[in-house]
Amino acid sequence: MIATLLEVRGVRHTVLVSPTGEVVASAGMSEAQMSSELGLVAAGRAVIGSLQSQMAAESWQEIVLDVDDGPVLLTPHGDQVLLTAFDEVANLGRVRFAVRKLLGLA
Repeated sequence: MIATLLEVRGVRHTVLVSPTGEVVASAGMSEAQMSSELGLVAAGRAVIGSLQSQMAAESWQEIVLDVDDGPVLLTPHGDQVLLTAFDEVANLGRVRFAVRKLLGLA
């Protein structure tokens, strides 16, 4: 399912992570990348939880983090989080559209 995101120009890899931090599905990732990306999802969840608490928000849509290896888009999918890593922020619109289409949100 998520492997189709690799067809989008600029997408490097993607991983769907369960609420307990386990990999549900991944595409385009090496084992060496897995640990750092799982850490990034955990940190992203902490930031999102803090923001939701401060803003009294029940849900969230997505968050973009621009890290050393390039930007990543974190998108909720039920209680899971989809991380999509891509090459440059200029491709954000294309990546967001593809993710929303994949998740049935567009």
